[in-house]
Amino acid sequence: MEYNFQEIEQKWRKFWAENKTFKTEENKDKKKFYGLDMFPYPSGAGLHVGHPLGYIASDIFSRYKRLQGYNVLHPMGYDSFGLPAEQYAIQTGQHPAITTEANLKRYREQLDKIGFSFDWDREVRTSDPSYYKWTQWIFKQLFNAYYDYDANKAVVIDELIAKFETEGNTSVNAEHNCEIEFTAEEWKAFDAKKQSDILMDYRLTYLADSWVNWCPALGTVLANDEIVNGVSERGGHPVEQKLMRQWSMRIKAYAERLLTGLEKVDWTDSIKDIQRNWIGKSTGASVRFALENGAGNIEVFTTRPDTIYGVSFMVLAPEHELVAQITTEEYKEQVEAYQKAAGLKSERDRMSETKNISGQFTGAYAIHPFSGEKIPVWIGDYVLASYGTGAVMAVPCGDQRDYDFAKHFDIAIKNIFEDVDISEAAYAEKSGTIANSDFLSGLEVKEAMAKAIAAIEEKGLGKAKVNYRLRDAVFSRQRYWGEPFPVYYENGIPKMIEDEFLPITLPEVDKYLPTEDGEPPLGNAKTWSWCINKKILKDNEKQNGTCTWPMELNTMPGWAGSSWYFLRYMDPSNENEFVAKDKVDYWQNVDLYIGGAEHATGHLLYARFWCKFLYDLGFVPFDEPFKKMINQGMILGRSSFVYRVKDTNTFVSFGKRKDYQTTRIHVDINIVDNDKLDVEAFKNWRPEFANAEFILEDDGTYVCGHEVEKMSKSKFNVQNPDDLVEKYGADTLRMYEMFLGPIDQAKPWDTKGINGVHNFLRKLWRLFHDAENNVVISEGEADKKALKTLHKTIKKIHEDLERFSFNTGVSAFMIAVNELTELKCNNKEILESLTILLSPYAPHIAEELWTKLGHEAGTISYATFPEFKEEYLVEDAFAYPVSFNGKMRFKAELPTSMSKEDVEKEVLAMEQSQKYLEGKAPKKVIVVPGRIVNIVV
Repeated sequence: MEYNFQEIEQKWRKFWAENKTFKTEENKDKKKFYGLDMFPYPSGAGLHVGHPLGYIASDIFSRYKRLQGYNVLHPMGYDSFGLPAEQYAIQTGQHPAITTEANLKRYREQLDKIGFSFDWDREVRTSDPSYYKWTQWIFKQLFNAYYDYDANKAVVIDELIAKFETEGNTSVNAEHNCEIEFTAEEWKAFDAKKQSDILMDYRLTYLADSWVNWCPALGTVLANDEIVNGVSERGGHPVEQKLMRQWSMRIKAYAERLLTGLEKVDWTDSIKDIQRNWIGKSTGASVRFALENGAGNIEVFTTRPDTIYGVSFMVLAPEHELVAQITTEEYKEQVEAYQKAAGLKSERDRMSETKNISGQFTGAYAIHPFSGEKIPVWIGDYVLASYGTGAVMAVPCGDQRDYDFAKHFDIAIKNIFEDVDISEAAYAEKSGTIANSDFLSGLEVKEAMAKAIAAIEEKGLGKAKVNYRLRDAVFSRQRYWGEPFPVYYENGIPKMIEDEFLPITLPEVDKYLPTEDGEPPLGNAKTWSWCINKKILKDNEKQNGTCTWPMELNTMPGWAGSSWYFLRYMDPSNENEFVAKDKVDYWQNVDLYIGGAEHATGHLLYARFWCKFLYDLGFVPFDEPFKKMINQGMILGRSSFVYRVKDTNTFVSFGKRKDYQTTRIHVDINIVDNDKLDVEAFKNWRPEFANAEFILEDDGTYVCGHEVEKMSKSKFNVQNPDDLVEKYGADTLRMYEMFLGPIDQAKPWDTKGINGVHNFLRKLWRLFHDAENNVVISEGEADKKALKTLHKTIKKIHEDLERFSFNTGVSAFMIAVNELTELKCNNKEILESLTILLSPYAPHIAEELWTKLGHEAGTISYATFPEFKEEYLVEDAFAYPVSFNGKMRFKAELPTSMSKEDVEKEVLAMEQSQKYLEGKAPKKVIVVPGRIVNIVV
């Protein structure tokens, strides 16, 4: 019997589980390595072959570090709150917890089959109350802190209150949105509600009216990355802009540190650039333009204050608070219609629509702060209320979008660049001399910038400013299946529930939709009021305005639990702390983080933000969570197609399709083999194809078309890893996924190549066995050629793993096994080291072969990575090409230790040399040691 992978893999999966082979404990005598995969969300569809790619890579590297003697933390858990489970609950009435548990079980079964070395004792789930107790606790810490720019860090709110009580807020240098200044005496005179409102303007998590992406069909707010082409990613429902009272996180306070922190992490430049662009640092000035009717000012931020004399009009966001106030009666109806239309677009759509120019004049005018000219005020949906001040000073001669807007609406353009023709558009890069600009005329850009800012500050119109595109993150979701806020409202003032009464768990509800009056699903809960005397949740009927108060009805977003999970893995069972100091001091930050590039902004920014906050308050000893990060490329599916003849149920084969008018239809790849369609299986696939007819190739087969595209259920090109594990084994799957190509690049999936990898493992097996499958291992000294093959492979695998080149490692193993097979090598010394080298890639077969080598007890997982020895690669002989008058005639293999003189004597004495010398004495003999011998006759 040959290599029985099913029996072997089942045996070792059971062994690892029963012996807790990968259970990790802190060990200060060992160097630590923390390898982590991005949190998976367990969907009902389970894993397809694209999902495990990053997991396999991190598992290989984690196993490699164990072999190097590191204490390895390699955990796994689940981001188990989320909208899909809630939508299923809405459709079926089944509690999301039941759906989630079923999905988790399916994921765990699939992960186990692939042989990962996860420490499952450390599993965490964001939907587990013992986990989200600490998410609620972190939320409370953010609520009880503010950002002090003098200290350049988060500070507890009590210190801010102490400042208010002694000196008011005039000298406070903090991130805030407080619009009033007050003295200590005034602060003390404010009532509790007023003080609470002011503190809310400083807290790092705060309540405010925010413009959000509202999806009426789903009844919830969506993050930008949950919207695709203007509709919800889940279900494809319309999304609109809506002003709502929401919890938000003051991430903008950390903008500069989020930028500078990128310099000390080992991430790809592309991911760093995405984050830099998202944060969007720009320097310039804030400027106030007075309104003509004396109704206040329009404040703008500009990166080019030197172009202030080029302001031809102003544009406000349609939802800007001033719009209703300044719009004249003449334009009121048009403005309201435009606001309504703009509200139906998502922020992302508004930012990306560069060609569809739209806007509406308000009838109002602003006054130029230097020239005194009247400037028309428009609204346009390319300006966002949530970015900057929600207003721009439009300089068409210096900005493409302003130029396009002006030309579209025939607004007069003021040109301030000398020798620039404004009949053309691309002016953003222009840095010529400023003209037609009073005191700025004749100046180069740099000097004009400085002078303009000085003049703006001198006149009290504004000040120099650094601005960031990064906006505070909305933290509320109108969903049921998420972390409840530990918040109740006492006379309208938000209060935090004490730590000892956490977690506040989700209440039971009759339905998972919003209430009839539009409140979030938690509004359906009957027991959702907090008694401040008994410290328990009570029926809502018990609310009495004295001791029982309403709870927060929103839940936290999905990114709440996933922003700190890497810390909980260090100490998952701790009931008293989110992570103990000695644990976090030992494990520190993640050494290797592998996950998709789609999380370049959301998850990675939020996790970095929370980590820096926890560092500021002294809870963790580092401020960057992930040292090294690799973004695995997508595995693409190989789709198959059939071709239906128009208006018929007849399908024509690929080679004859051009003779007919056809429609191309995706077909399930499981009924296609080598592009040949199983016609009977196709008829049974879907009812509408039961009576299908076929126009076949001349050889009687139906050939499908194919295309490489994203793996998706809708394209029927999803390959289930379970089927491949059943057919070829987990070790084959692991090695094949690595063999497909570089970890960070997209690559097509094609099962044709998997046979080659499986055959390699069978060939490896035969190195240890004879034809009757008996173990045949020889003792004693290894052959020098076998040692050369081994140490060449040790060197290659070590170097490849250190640079995360997993695919080239697989090739190296194949070469090594081929060479050892040719040498008929079954030497124990060679095979033992080869087995250890292979074990991170193919752990099941490696464990089995390890026992065949005599290691009956224990596991190969904690063996020692073989030591590379250079001496085995040093050649002790060299085949010299021997040339006569520059023409190579033969090769002479001679010891590399031989001197030039001895090489010359030995070559001249050879029979082949005598033949070409023809009895003559050579005129000259050139010997280059280890290179050539050239004889001149």
